[in-house]
Amino acid sequence: MIENRLIIIDGNSLINRAFYALPPLTTKEGLHTNAVYGFVTMLVKILEDYSPEYISVAFDKKKPTFRHKQYDQYKAGRKKMPSELAEQIEPLKKLLDKIGISRIELEGFEADDLIGTIAKDAEQHEKEVLIVTGDRDALQLTSDRIKVLLTKKGISQLEIYDRKRIIDEYEVTPDQLIEVKGLMGDQSDNIPGVPGVGEKTALKLIREYSSINNLIQNIQNISAPKLKEKLETYTEQAVLSKKLGTIMTNVPIDYELDGLKRAYGDSKQIISCFNDFNFTSLVNKVHILANNKIEIVEQESKEEVEIQNITQMKKLYNKILENKKVAVKSLTEGINLVTDQIIAIALDINDGKQYFVDFRELDKENRNEILNCLKDLLEDEMILKITHDVKNETINFLSQNINVKNFGFDIMIAEYLIDPSKAEYGLKSLVLKYLSINITDEEELVGKGKNRVKLSELSKDKLKGFLCGQVDFINQLEGKLKLELESMDLNSLYFNVELPLTKVLANMQLTGIKVDKNMLTSLEKEYDLLIKDLKDKIYNLAEETFNINSPKQLGEVLFNKLGLPVIKKTKTGFSTNVDVLEKLKDKHEIIPSILEYRQISKVKSTYITGLLNIINPKTNRIHSNFNQTVTTTGRISSTEPNMQNIPIKLEMGRRIRKVFVASPEYKLIDADYSQIELRVLAHISQDKNLLEAFEKGQDIHTRTASEIFGVSMEDVTSAMRSDAKAVNFGIVYGISDFGLSENLKISRKKAKEYIENYLDRYPSVKAYMEQTIRLAKEKGYVTTILNRRRYLPEVNSKNFNLRSFGERMAMNTPIQGSAADIIKIAMIKVYNKLEQQKLKAKLLLQVHDELIIECPTEEAEIVSKIVRESMEEAMDLDIKLSVDLSVGDSWYDTK
Repeated sequence: MIENRLIIIDGNSLINRAFYALPPLTTKEGLHTNAVYGFVTMLVKILEDYSPEYISVAFDKKKPTFRHKQYDQYKAGRKKMPSELAEQIEPLKKLLDKIGISRIELEGFEADDLIGTIAKDAEQHEKEVLIVTGDRDALQLTSDRIKVLLTKKGISQLEIYDRKRIIDEYEVTPDQLIEVKGLMGDQSDNIPGVPGVGEKTALKLIREYSSINNLIQNIQNISAPKLKEKLETYTEQAVLSKKLGTIMTNVPIDYELDGLKRAYGDSKQIISCFNDFNFTSLVNKVHILANNKIEIVEQESKEEVEIQNITQMKKLYNKILENKKVAVKSLTEGINLVTDQIIAIALDINDGKQYFVDFRELDKENRNEILNCLKDLLEDEMILKITHDVKNETINFLSQNINVKNFGFDIMIAEYLIDPSKAEYGLKSLVLKYLSINITDEEELVGKGKNRVKLSELSKDKLKGFLCGQVDFINQLEGKLKLELESMDLNSLYFNVELPLTKVLANMQLTGIKVDKNMLTSLEKEYDLLIKDLKDKIYNLAEETFNINSPKQLGEVLFNKLGLPVIKKTKTGFSTNVDVLEKLKDKHEIIPSILEYRQISKVKSTYITGLLNIINPKTNRIHSNFNQTVTTTGRISSTEPNMQNIPIKLEMGRRIRKVFVASPEYKLIDADYSQIELRVLAHISQDKNLLEAFEKGQDIHTRTASEIFGVSMEDVTSAMRSDAKAVNFGIVYGISDFGLSENLKISRKKAKEYIENYLDRYPSVKAYMEQTIRLAKEKGYVTTILNRRRYLPEVNSKNFNLRSFGERMAMNTPIQGSAADIIKIAMIKVYNKLEQQKLKAKLLLQVHDELIIECPTEEAEIVSKIVRESMEEAMDLDIKLSVDLSVGDSWYDTK
């Protein structure tokens, strides 16, 4: 802390700047928070960099000030504060109170006047004063002791102005800046000044005449006739403008300087506030704002008992048998999920102790004995196991031939159901939210990138402290999350769908899918030749060589050299994105070649070279990572590689599926739900026409075409059916007339007509859409058939685009989310039946509405029957679920 230093922050200026500098942020309840976040970020930086003894934030009051009485047009025409910003003012003030930062505001005066008064008073008490603002008016207050920290480039930088800099930069004193403003006025505050006199002229006049009064007395010396006339005509206006632009320094504020001494808030209260605002990234800075640093564990530490032999392990097993429940956390190196060995494990049964095994220090005999005992313990169905990230733990243990039974609670999955819109669900964020404790996470423990430390090389104490701390927190969080699930009526979805699914996904990850490496290598060579030929063709058409991947160079060729019409410009030049190129397709033969070049290059880098790089050398299979906590709709996603993104619209993309093959003497079974989202829509909306179409087994797209084009089903052409298909799926995704017109390359008027015709023929679908939006606006969220929630603060936004997005998601989520729930149930059913019947078949992939299973050739018939029944009976809807199923030697063959 620097003694005798006072910082005064212009609250309105800083929160305004933060609001416009940052993208929209909201809590799940819909409160906008970007301005508060930006303000607090800046506050923390100021406290870190300048460490003042005194600090205060000045705010404007809503009511008119004395300046409005002097000039009724003061600030007239200024845009009203956006409601998204206005709603953040009070939450910010309350947060400042909790942080312990004093606030000042007074009716009839602006924040500038309060700042000026306190600054000059503090100066007389020999304090160093720093004013933080984005308003250059404050520069008039600078002196030997008063400096202005002017915000630049949003909220990321501050520029320091003192008396010397003002004189050097403007060649006038800080006091004379008021005179300059009187002459030039201020458009933002509607201060008139002298019409036609800008900053350059005003500065020149004040440098010569020192003040407006002296200028008035010497108007006869002005040589420029027009300027002289203006000064004579608007003398009174210049004097008034100076008055309006002068910051008062003698406001009757009832305050004591000692009352502005920096206080400190309570860390738990501040963290609680940050959690409410979803300011997770700011929690690491709480020690700057709080008087008590956050402890890693805020309770009496437990005894950490290290298990070093089988006798100790058996004693612990007996203890756990009595307790019937244990928190478990293990660590592997995390590099090769198939061959990794467990490095260490921690167990906690809430007996005041934590039990830790470091396998690195055990000899082979001890290690095997303890692992065998651990296998008995973890495979004992009578013992409930709880953890964070069941899927990962299941993989860790399966790789050691331990098939954990009764993994009865996963705090990560629980939190995902409670709040599906979070960016991540690490243990750190859960501990922070529910226990208001800040802990070190694994990433910080082992470092990142080149600085990554191998877990196997970490000291025993670090590993022990980390793992024991984790199981302790898992125990503390279990009860809190169970109560949350129950209060939100999520128990059934959690215990019957999401939790059982973790084991299914773990086994899918470990099994992986076989890849024909030779075919991939052959495809790589073929695509290299295609890319070379396309490059040569593009260079010939352009009559020069250039970097086709450079938007700048490509833009130069297309728009400057070839003279193609400019569709869109960016800050750096011409836009050459796919939308632009599609619109230029017919303008020059180079465009189709560029589009094809991009498609082939992307397929090659992502799905040929990319796949070659991630084939597991031990299994010769690709083990995609299936994510259960990423999407807000409940859909499963996959990474490394993203199996759901393999392009299938073009033949070149479909060919990639040829490399995914069955093992020798095995087959792949592909089972795909038929129009599952439209069936869910029929069930939810209860639309008679839609229900009837499915009940009669009619082709839904042909039926829709018949309805919207007003022709018999026999007269529906393939083009009509294609358009109807786009309408059907567009309706499911809340498509607009603009979106449909873009998709079908038709006018917005025609697209609107299609949508209106559809909704006229399916009135209950229209009613469902309207009701869903209404409920979303009332509750702030929508639900699936199984009560999965998705919070949609956007539906009540004043911003049209955001609100429209929220409304589309409100219509789509119950449908897409219910479809996601259905396929998850199907996966669990398939997995369980294959296990129960002790079949060798394995579930390999889930891609959207499609399941891929690998089975021995002789099991193909029975497994196909199991898969079809499991999928079609996954959920009892008013419309029977239908599955298209095929068998082949590769994924391509099954389609």
